[in-house]
Amino acid sequence: MRSGILLAVIISSFLLFQACSSKPSEKKQSTSSTENSGYKLVAYVAGYRDYDFTQIDADGITHINYAFGNIRNGQAVFDTTKIDGKNLTPVDLEKLVALKTKNPNLKILISIGGWSWSGGFSDAALTEQSRAVFAKSCAKMVNDYRLDGIDLDWEYPNQPGAGNTYRPEDVQNFTLMLQKVRESLDEMARAEGKEKHYLLTIATGADMAYVDNTNLGEVQKYLDFINIMTYDFYNGWHNTNGHHSNLSASANPDKDMNSVLNAVSMHLKAGVPAKKLNLGIPFYGRIWKGVDARDNEILFNKAETVGMGIDYVDFCENINANGFTRFWDETAQAPYLWNPVEKTFISYEDEQSIALKINYLKEQGLGGVMFWEYAADKDKKLLNAVRQGLKNKASTE
Repeated sequence: MRSGILLAVIISSFLLFQACSSKPSEKKQSTSSTENSGYKLVAYVAGYRDYDFTQIDADGITHINYAFGNIRNGQAVFDTTKIDGKNLTPVDLEKLVALKTKNPNLKILISIGGWSWSGGFSDAALTEQSRAVFAKSCAKMVNDYRLDGIDLDWEYPNQPGAGNTYRPEDVQNFTLMLQKVRESLDEMARAEGKEKHYLLTIATGADMAYVDNTNLGEVQKYLDFINIMTYDFYNGWHNTNGHHSNLSASANPDKDMNSVLNAVSMHLKAGVPAKKLNLGIPFYGRIWKGVDARDNEILFNKAETVGMGIDYVDFCENINANGFTRFWDETAQAPYLWNPVEKTFISYEDEQSIALKINYLKEQGLGGVMFWEYAADKDKKLLNAVRQGLKNKASTE
């Protein structure tokens, strides 16, 4: 996850569904359902977005993760500091909990950390005493705000992330921290009644660097499930354009950065049960401008900008309109938009790529879907595609 990745770049277009060509395609109607056939549908919502959480359509959503809580003095806290110009407010949590009147099975968690607020993790995890302090603060936060659990988004153990403190001990300390948080949540649950259970989940990176710097096989023992951030493969660090959430590897292995299949495979090999894994689906795109595309080779070219985040609602009306054409990469199984006049490239998610990912997760026996983030798709076009896919049976083709 990111706490400030979504750049509000206003471009106009209309969402259409097409199999494999650059021609305009027919609109596909999606429907929602409260029945997900046992699959999880985890929605991240950003407290720093200008969005009224009472307007969330929680139909079919099983979990909502509020982004973000912070770490101060080694403790998990609700921080009202501004992110992207907006103060966070605990009133948002009250609005999210109130959604249970419409969806009684809905679980509300707060996500601690994120790209900007992961700086306190390494110190909080460093010693047995610091881990105990942090774990108790997590349990207190759950109790104070009447939540169903805690989600930890450490970006990233033994990696600098956004200039964060990190150390080699993070690899083992992350496991010990999660064990301690699990114990504190369980202790609180036992005190309240034997039927009570509080959730503990994490968001994980989708590359080998993350897997190498965590003990996922041990970590998963303390977790209810894991949300893999299977996006940002090409991102705001890259001045070369490419897919940011492709299902399969690209046909150009020298340029391919990652894929959903690679990320899931790494987690499984590390010892995480398939049922504990949720695929991350981005409700935002990545946009590159000034792309130097030559000889009709649109992908993997130098650009004048890096791949900045852009909300789906801010570019969806440009699909096969306003100089943009939708293309489909059959090998990577991912769509993209290209405007040759403006030399602008957008990597994004659509109904076709979502359907393929959900079919894959069903075939692999994965737990469900996580998406970032609700306000980026407030018209629910992508959300409806996810809900419909989770309801449908997996294809046998």
